[in-house]
Amino acid sequence: MARVPMRPPSGPCWVAERGLTPPVLTPVLAAALGLALLLAVASGPYGLSPGQILAILTGDRSDPQAATVLINIRLPRVLAAAVLGAALASAGAAYQTVFRNPLVSPDILGVSAGAGFGAVLGILLGLPVIAIQLLGFATGLVTVGLVLALGLVLRGGGQVLVMVLCGIAIGALAGAGISLVKLLADPEQQLPAITFWLMGSLAGIKRADIALALPAVLVGLAPLIVLRWRIGLLAMGEDEAQAMGVNARALRLLVIACATLMTSAAVSMAGVIGWVGLMVPHMARLMTGPRFDRLLPAALLIGAGFMVLVDTAARSIAGIELPLGILTAVLGAPVFIGLLGRGARAGWAA
Repeated sequence: MARVPMRPPSGPCWVAERGLTPPVLTPVLAAALGLALLLAVASGPYGLSPGQILAILTGDRSDPQAATVLINIRLPRVLAAAVLGAALASAGAAYQTVFRNPLVSPDILGVSAGAGFGAVLGILLGLPVIAIQLLGFATGLVTVGLVLALGLVLRGGGQVLVMVLCGIAIGALAGAGISLVKLLADPEQQLPAITFWLMGSLAGIKRADIALALPAVLVGLAPLIVLRWRIGLLAMGEDEAQAMGVNARALRLLVIACATLMTSAAVSMAGVIGWVGLMVPHMARLMTGPRFDRLLPAALLIGAGFMVLVDTAARSIAGIELPLGILTAVLGAPVFIGLLGRGARAGWAA
């Protein structure tokens, strides 16, 4: 009797099952991230040498100006960029796996628009910075909570599809709210602040802002790391995951909640920054293959390094501070098109 060849699991394998293993790739990416952090800390109008950085970090305060620049300005901003990139890239990888779609990004359920609406509303009301961040964080979570509730109530056409469509609708409503706030804002003071915030920036970041966002990012990231093998089964489809003992619906809701938590924290800290959560997982997937247990750590490290370098460029390449959203779009669009072209030549499924 002829032997029937084994077929690979069905699902959206838009990359081939290949890639470097974590023991090989993770140290390389971690070292690259370390170099990016060192470059970012040393770069700027007030240059710092590696020797100065090491001396200041070990307690040397013989140069108080250099110590102030490093401790109060450079380090908080660089660390915030790393946290921001890691959160958005990890959330993007999780969303793409859960929704089985390579074109999904962290704002697919309206979280970015919802968090943006809360933040610009806080600016309109004249709230302090920490209150603006908290309001943006809360409205981002409420937006996705509303999307999930609508998806559970409607239950039509497949729950994933319903949630995506509800996210598009709620995101559009939040976008309309942002437009209304911009219309009502003072054109001399509030409108420029709202516009600049919506384009994304870490110009005014402080240690307190990182302390506010980092716990939420860690809380959202921890379940993704612990359950990364189970989450990878969701890419095979709900029936296959159920057959392998995974409660697909509960796990999907958990992953969405964790990714939303990280995205809301990132948006509340730095504004709306696109392309990172869409592009970086594809860059990581080229190195690791589609397995989520390998993809997540790679996306996290690449996202952190990418955002650190983008923020360094934002404050270095021009005489003024460039919004991060502009740079990520300028870099992201051609890189993403190139990735799509390479995937098509390699025979990936869309």
